[in-house]
Amino acid sequence: MQQFNTDDIESLNDRFESATAAEILSWAWEQFGTMLAVSSSFQSQSVPLLHLISRHCPAVPVVFLDTGFHFGATLRFRDQLREELGLNIEILHPEIQQNELMQRYGEGLYRRDPDLCCHINKVEPMDRYMVGKSAWISGVRRDQTAHRRTLRTIEPAAGGMLKIHPMLAWTSRDVWTYINDFNLPVHPLLEKGYFSIGCAPCTRPVGAGEDERSGRWAGNDKTECGIHTESGRSAGDSDSN
Repeated sequence: MQQFNTDDIESLNDRFESATAAEILSWAWEQFGTMLAVSSSFQSQSVPLLHLISRHCPAVPVVFLDTGFHFGATLRFRDQLREELGLNIEILHPEIQQNELMQRYGEGLYRRDPDLCCHINKVEPMDRYMVGKSAWISGVRRDQTAHRRTLRTIEPAAGGMLKIHPMLAWTSRDVWTYINDFNLPVHPLLEKGYFSIGCAPCTRPVGAGEDERSGRWAGNDKTECGIHTESGRSAGDSDSN
C-alpha cells in the first residue's frame, strides 16, 4: 500500500481544492481500486454521492452499517438504490447480537450512553471492516456539523489509510439541486420531516427553523455517531463526540 506523507496529503488537498466530486472519485478508484470503500447511511442526502459512484466507480464497495435499529423505510430505500443504481453494497453487523446487547446493557442504552451504543453498533464494525483497506470515502459536508467544518478533502488516518471527502464543499442546496436535476429518489420519510436519518430510536422529525441534523440524538449535545471522529483515526486525533 502506498504511504502518503504530510507533504503528499497537502499537495492532494491543493490539487482537489477546485476539483469536482466526480474527479475526486475517479482519482480514488484509479489510485486504490478494491482497497477503497465508501460508507453510506442511505438517506436522501446520500443519493448524489451514490449516483456519482454508480457512474464513475460502480464496483467500489458501498458499506452500510446495519445496527438492527434502522427504520424499515431505510432498509427498503437501500435496496431500492442498490437495484436502480447497480451499487455493490456490503452490509456490516455488530459483533454483539441485539438480544445480547439488551442482556448486557439493558434497554435504552442509546439514551443512557449514546456514544457507547454508537461505538458498539457502528464504530467497531466499521473499524473491523476497514482493516487492510487503503482509503475510505464518505459523503460528509462542511455545512453539517462543527466537526465537519474542520475537515479537508483528504485526511490522514491510522495505518497510512486516507479518508476522502469528495462532497465536503457541497451545501444542502447543492445536494437538492443535484437530486432534482437527475430526478433521483429520496428517502420515503423525508415528507414526514426526517431530513437526517439514523437509527429509529435516536431520530425524530426536524421542526420549523431547525437545522437538518437537529433531529439526531435530540436532547443532548451529540452530533456525530463516531465513525467520522473515531474510526480509523490517526494517533494524534481526538474524539470530538
